[in-house]
Amino acid sequence: MIPSTELGGVMASFYERRILPGLLTCACGSPGIMRQRARVVPQARGEVLELGVGGGLNLAFYDPAKVTQVTGIDPSAELRAIALSAPRAPGLKVSVEAGAAEALPFADHSFDSVVCTFTLCSVSEPAKALAEARRVLRPGGQFLFCEHGLSPEPEVARWQRRLDPLWSRLAGGCHLNRPVSATLAAAGLRLGSIEKAYLPKTPRFAGWNEWGAAQPG
Repeated sequence: MIPSTELGGVMASFYERRILPGLLTCACGSPGIMRQRARVVPQARGEVLELGVGGGLNLAFYDPAKVTQVTGIDPSAELRAIALSAPRAPGLKVSVEAGAAEALPFADHSFDSVVCTFTLCSVSEPAKALAEARRVLRPGGQFLFCEHGLSPEPEVARWQRRLDPLWSRLAGGCHLNRPVSATLAAAGLRLGSIEKAYLPKTPRFAGWNEWGAAQPG
């Protein structure tokens, strides 16, 4: 008989490796979220790094006339495999690599654009990930983001804090209550125009969204 502690680990591993990648790709590909991706990703230009490429849901929105190459990075082998076959425009050059946003395997000033969509909620250390994004951006580069996070409404924020421990366990480390704009500013990114709203047809505790562009300070 497998000990209960070991069985729990086996079940957790099965969920994380076999079930969670498909669930995340489905949830992150909802119509509302895909509309948000379509607002942000086409602004990318030149050499592009995508943090947390996941299942490659952004690849369909890159403009090959503006983008030299997209390099996607993700720690999940299962999600990287999905990304490799994700739809994209003909002629778009894409590479998908293993790695974490907190320790990017790239030289300083390697990219013209860094794209970060629905990723900061789940990285282990957002400040480190953003510091790395600043490091690899070229002077004049752009950090394009679209993230869900802490609501400005106190009552919604209270529910986010209550639900976050369980949500994080079920959703692969995704957090509901991380501030978006404040985290970017604290990391030394100069914020340009930012839009903020609740995503339609989404529970408010999971639907607060902020998106826009920033430049390295």
